[in-house]
Amino acid sequence: MAANAFDTEIIETAEALIGPWRQPRQMLQAQTYDAHASIHDDATAQKLGFKGGTIEGPTHFSQFAPLGERLWGHAWFETGCISAHYRSVGYEGEEVQAILSKPLPGTSQCQLRMVKRDGTEVLRGTASVGEPHAETALEKRLTELKPLTDPVILRDVRVAQTSKRQAVRMAFDQNMGDLYPFSLRQKLAVITENSPYYATAENPWRRPVIPMEMLSVLFQYRSKEDPLPAKGPAVGLFADQEIRLVKGPLFVDGAYDVEREVVALSSSRRTESAWVKTRVFDRAGTMVATMLLNMATLKDSYAPYEEEYRRLYGAGQ
Repeated sequence: MAANAFDTEIIETAEALIGPWRQPRQMLQAQTYDAHASIHDDATAQKLGFKGGTIEGPTHFSQFAPLGERLWGHAWFETGCISAHYRSVGYEGEEVQAILSKPLPGTSQCQLRMVKRDGTEVLRGTASVGEPHAETALEKRLTELKPLTDPVILRDVRVAQTSKRQAVRMAFDQNMGDLYPFSLRQKLAVITENSPYYATAENPWRRPVIPMEMLSVLFQYRSKEDPLPAKGPAVGLFADQEIRLVKGPLFVDGAYDVEREVVALSSSRRTESAWVKTRVFDRAGTMVATMLLNMATLKDSYAPYEEEYRRLYGAGQ
């Protein structure tokens, strides 16, 4: 007999499922890319105007898993999707709460949000299973982007650029490299919502399941071996992220292949953004999951930004 997926205490109202307050752990203090520290390093983050090293965005996805499973059952692990715009950063020690609005009758998509104790919204978006009839939050957001003009950091990046296909897997004790300097077992020791489905084969699929937040780690694991031709060193952060299971779950120590495609370029006052769609295949060639990620690079973190902007475009931005 399979164990229950979660023992999380969930408050149910007529309109929503509400999870408990949690304090996510920050595990990327030692993250490096392009030979420099990241936004998750306290000193680097503080130089860029943040209070300290930030919680990695997909960490928050774990708090929605019990809510999705309560609403949709095993389908959540097989075809679940979270599509979220990150609205504010979180720091270790802060409490956050996941809220999942109930879908309308006959639909398979609903709204989600995460808030801090003071009401600050950490993220908002949609959750769904299967193929929802409505656009996901990020599918809609892609139609509303401010196009990238006068690029500096991303001036050599083009829409439709595609990476080579890479083989990836995640074992329990495998260190996931410079981008993710920890193992799945270490993550499971501190994950906000643990499940016997993650650590054992006591589940409907008879194999340990990779948590949704760790799918982001798996999909990005080898990304720096075939990077985008962006200028650097510069510091980026996840601004939007959608993880969709197409034929899940994905399993611990399972063999997968990933490929990435730039699907959009956009900008804001502080950032230049590359929107990358990752497609994930099993070894039979079946697409089992996708991820849409907006990696927003902070202009201020690229030292020669102003100088290169003037050289390229003749004036300050």
